[in-house]
Amino acid sequence: MKFGKEFTSQMVPEWQEAYMNYNHLKTHLKEIQRVKLRHKPPPPPPTGLKRKLTLYRAFSGLTQRIASPRSPSTSSDIENQAIVVQWSDGGDQYETMFLRAAEEGGEHELVYFRRLDEEFNKVVKFYKLKVEEVMKEANMLNKQMDALIAFRIKVEGPRSERWPESEGSVEINESGDDKFSNENRSINQNAKQHKPKNSKAHPRTAPLEILNQVKMNNTLETPRSTIKGLLSVHNPKEIKFSRENLKKVEEQLKRAFIEFYQKLRLLKSYSFLNMLAFSKIMKKYDKITSRNASKAYLKMVDNFYLGSSDEVNKLMDRVEATFIKHFSNSNRSTGMNILRPKVKRERHRITFSLGFLVGCSMALLIALILAIHTRNIISKQGHEQYMVTLFPLYSLFGFITLHMLMYAGNIYYWRQYRINYSFMFGFKEGTELGYREVLLLSFGVALLALASVHANLDMEIDPKTQDYKAITELVPMGLLVFLIVILFCPFNIIYRSSRFFLLACAFHCLCAPLYKVTLPDFFLADQLTSQVQAFRSLEFYVCYYFWGDYKLRQNTCMDSGVYNTFYFIVATIPFVSRLLQCLRRFYEEKDGMQGLNGLKYFITIVALCMRTAYSLNKGLSWNILAWIASAIATVFSTYWDLVFDWGLLQKKSKNRWLRDKLLVPQKSVYFAAMVLNVLLRFVWLQTVLDYQVSFLHKQTLAAIVPVLEIIRRGIWNFFRMENEHLNNVGKYRAFKSAPLPFNYDEDDDKIE
Repeated sequence: MKFGKEFTSQMVPEWQEAYMNYNHLKTHLKEIQRVKLRHKPPPPPPTGLKRKLTLYRAFSGLTQRIASPRSPSTSSDIENQAIVVQWSDGGDQYETMFLRAAEEGGEHELVYFRRLDEEFNKVVKFYKLKVEEVMKEANMLNKQMDALIAFRIKVEGPRSERWPESEGSVEINESGDDKFSNENRSINQNAKQHKPKNSKAHPRTAPLEILNQVKMNNTLETPRSTIKGLLSVHNPKEIKFSRENLKKVEEQLKRAFIEFYQKLRLLKSYSFLNMLAFSKIMKKYDKITSRNASKAYLKMVDNFYLGSSDEVNKLMDRVEATFIKHFSNSNRSTGMNILRPKVKRERHRITFSLGFLVGCSMALLIALILAIHTRNIISKQGHEQYMVTLFPLYSLFGFITLHMLMYAGNIYYWRQYRINYSFMFGFKEGTELGYREVLLLSFGVALLALASVHANLDMEIDPKTQDYKAITELVPMGLLVFLIVILFCPFNIIYRSSRFFLLACAFHCLCAPLYKVTLPDFFLADQLTSQVQAFRSLEFYVCYYFWGDYKLRQNTCMDSGVYNTFYFIVATIPFVSRLLQCLRRFYEEKDGMQGLNGLKYFITIVALCMRTAYSLNKGLSWNILAWIASAIATVFSTYWDLVFDWGLLQKKSKNRWLRDKLLVPQKSVYFAAMVLNVLLRFVWLQTVLDYQVSFLHKQTLAAIVPVLEIIRRGIWNFFRMENEHLNNVGKYRAFKSAPLPFNYDEDDDKIE
C-alpha cells in the first residue's frame, strides 16, 4: 500500500482536516517534476548490464571507524544549502526561505514550501491545542483521584500496605510538566504534630477534609430525576460512605481513565503520523529536485514542539501506573488489556454461517414459489382467507428482515467512506456489529420466517374437525415469542451487548421526553416511524390470537371499536415519541429548529390519522382531509430531509445544490438519492387513490407501501449519518465524555 493511502486509513476521522494535506503537497511536487522533466529530459535507458563502480573499490573493512558527519555550519554545506528554516516575524511559527528561486522552475518550489509551512504550522497549532486540553483534563482527573482515595479511606479505613508513600496519582503542574504527586500530599497536620518522636514512620494518608469540598454527581438519569429537575425539586443529601457507592465511584473513574487514555493514544498517533508524513514528502522533494533540503527541514520538525514535546508520552506512563494500581489490583497485564483498545477480529465462522443461512433462505424461497405454482394455491378457495389472516402475521418478519438488510448495507458503506458511526452512536468499543453480523441475524430471521410459512401453507380446512391444525396455526405466534425471548435473553449469547443497547434506546424512546435525547435515541425513533405497518401487525397478533378464533382463521378485529381505536394509537406511537424528543431538545437547547422539527412530526401525525380514518370510513370528506394533510406533511418532510438532515440543496455551495464537503465522489449519487427520496415520500398516494392491480392481492399491495418506506429510510440513513459525521468533523469531536463521580464546590462557584 502506498503511503498516501496508508496515511489516510490511519487518520482519526474527526481530525482529517487537521492532518497534513499529503495529497495536496504531492500535486505541487508533480508540478515541479513536470517542470524539471520539461527542461531536463530523463537519461536514455541502459542498453546492457552495468555494475556500479563502487563495487570495484577497495574494501574499507568492517571495523573501520565511521567518520563523524560534518557540522551543518561548514562552508560546503552552506553553499549547497537550498532552504533556511527560521521563525516568522510574529515568533509563533516557522517559515522556510527557499534560496534557489532564481533557478528554472524555482517559483513552483517556492509555492511548495509556502504550502508546506502552512501545513506544518496548522498541525502544530492543532497539536498544541489538544495537548492543552488533555493537560486540563489530567488536572481534573487528579482532583477526582484525591477524592476517591479519601472516599476509599472513609469506607475501608487506611491500609498502609495498599497506599505506599512512594506512589501517587496523575498530577500536572502549572508549567505543564507531569509528575507523580503523593496521593497523601496534604497530610493530616494535627496527626503529624502529635506524633511521638520515637514512633515508627507510617505511610501518609490522603486528607479526609477534601470530602467536605465535593458532592456526588448523579450521572444516572432516570424519569424520576428528570421530573424533579423540571419541578425544581432539590433534595441535597450528604455523601453516603458505603461500599456500594465506592464501587460506583470506582467504576465511573475507571471509565473516565479508559477514555482519557484513548485520547492520549490518538494524540500520540496524530503526532507520529504527521511527522512521518513530513519526512516522506521532503524525501520525495529531494528525489525529484536532486537537492538535500530534507535534512534541514526535518531537523526543524524534530526540534520543534511536534517532535520534541513529550508531555503526552509521560502522561500516558502516569495514567498506566495509576490505572494499574487503583483499578486492576496492581496487575499490569490485566490493566493494560483494559486500557488498550480491543481490535475486533473477523471470524471465519461468521462468514461461513452467513453463507449457509443465505443458501438455506434462497432454497426455501424458491421452494415456496414452486409450491405455490405446482399446488395452484392462488386459485384455491382458502387463499382469500389465508391472505386476510396469516399474511399480515408473516409480513411482520418481512419488514424486520428488510430493515436489517438495509442497515447492514448502511454499515458497509459507512465503513467504505470512513463514517465513524460507531463513535457517534456510542457503541462500546469492540462490541459494535459489522455488516456481516447484521446480515447473519437478518437471514436468520428470514430463514425462520420462510420455514414457518412452509409449515403453515394449508389452504383447506380439515373436513373432519372443520378447523385448521392448532399446532400449525400457532407457528407465527411461536416464532414471534421466540424472537422476543432472544431479544430479552440475559445470557451472553447472540450479541447481548448490542441487544441491550437496542433495548435501552427503545426504552428511552418509549419514555420520551423523560430522558436526555441522544443521537442513537432519536435515530432509532426515526427508524420506528418507518415501521408503522409492523406496529399494526403486532396489534393484529394480539387481536387474532386472543380475541379471534385462530383455529378457523376467523376474526372480527376490524369490526371492533377498541381495535380501530388502537389502530390509530399504535401507528402514531413512534411519531409521538419523536415529537416529544424534539420538545425536550427545544426546552433544553432553546433551539428554534427543534421546535420546527417537532411541528413536522405533529403534521405527520395528523396526516397519518386522516389517512387511517379514510381507510376505515371511506368518506369524501375524509378523503379530502387526507389529501390536504398528507400533501403538507410530505412537502415539509421532504424539504427537511434534503436541507437539514442531509445538508443538501445549498445554492451557494461549491458543489451546486449539494454541500461543500462530500464523502461520495460521484455527485450523481446525491441527485439520484434526492429524486428517489421525493418519489418514495409519495407512496401514501396508494392509500387515498385506492387503485388496485389485478395480479396483486389487496394485502400484498398494502405491504408494498411499507416496504418502499423502509427502503427510503435505508437510503436516508446513509446521508443522515454522513451529514452528522461531517458536522462532527467540523467540531473535531473524537472522544466520548465520561461522566465524573465528584463535583467540587469551587467548580460550582466558577460556573456561577
